[in-house]
Amino acid sequence: MKLPGPDHPITITQNPRRVRVTAGDIVIAESTKALTLKEARYPAVQYLPREDANMALLERSERTTHCPYKGDASYYSIKADGKTLDNAIWTYETPFPAMAEITGHLAFYPDKVKIEEVG
Repeated sequence: MKLPGPDHPITITQNPRRVRVTAGDIVIAESTKALTLKEARYPAVQYLPREDANMALLERSERTTHCPYKGDASYYSIKADGKTLDNAIWTYETPFPAMAEITGHLAFYPDKVKIEEVG
């Protein structure tokens, strides 16, 4: 485990706007409680609470990855409108203590779904 520091800063803030995630015309998740995670020089990522996602459209995949700053990520595919978007979502179910705030949240690949602030 590496702790975020000056060489790799990570900040998590509450997004004051409504965030909507869609696949085509289907809303996958929509929340007024999204968290914006900014990590080093990477683009900001919106993490939405699971309770604000349509979990019936999600199917857990076998994929896992490890981040030395956040921990082990699990992945979900989206099954909607007769299509499958493989590994379109990642989540840290038991992140490192410094990242505990993102527990129970889902992040989405912007090249697989549309992520927008709508309010």
